Amino acid sequence: MYKKFVMQLLLFNMMVLSGWFCLKGVQANKLASMPAFNVDSAAERPGARMDRFSGMPKRAASGQRVVDYTVMEKEYKYDLSQADYEALLKIVQAEAGSEDEAGRMLVAGVVMNRVNSSRFPDTVTEVVMQKENGVYQFSPVGNGSYQKVKVTQATINAVERVLKGEDITQGALYFAARKSADPGKMRWFDNALVKLFEHGGHEFFTGR
Repeated sequence: MYKKFVMQLLLFNMMVLSGWFCLKGVQANKLASMPAFNVDSAAERPGARMDRFSGMPKRAASGQRVVDYTVMEKEYKYDLSQADYEALLKIVQAEAGSEDEAGRMLVAGVVMNRVNSSRFPDTVTEVVMQKENGVYQFSPVGNGSYQKVKVTQATINAVERVLKGEDITQGALYFAARKSADPGKMRWFDNALVKLFEHGGHEFFTGR
């Protein structure tokens, strides 16, 4: 009789302990299944600032902490319209698609220098499409290659660096590829402008 009672008590205790462990296991699994890092969606958070190229919100939340990662990324020096951005990518691709990243940055930088100069139009599109005495300032626009280019990731990377403020142009407002340029035009470059430096297949100049 006594032994039977002890066995029943022991069995009861084992059932209680088993139930307790099961409950803890369910709680642990629930905790493990929770995402460690959540990105807020714009729909869930009105007024969210969106990244201009990825379309993702610029704020991220983990638990109760909210981290604004704009402090970790370099801000843009130039805020272009979509049309101006595409025009810049295309002219860089057309003029320097065979150049290294620095060569592409130099062409993009010259365009932006013109936008900032009182001697030239005020937008990228107007600069790219500008004519002088009926002749386009950028030959790819005149010969049609500008309209046909396929922009590469290398060009996008170079342009992004320029838009974020990297300037390696030394103030250049003009560039020319002497080997393929009209000799008469190159004489004007040599006589009317100040040559700054050469990079890749281009020579870079500024006004006197």
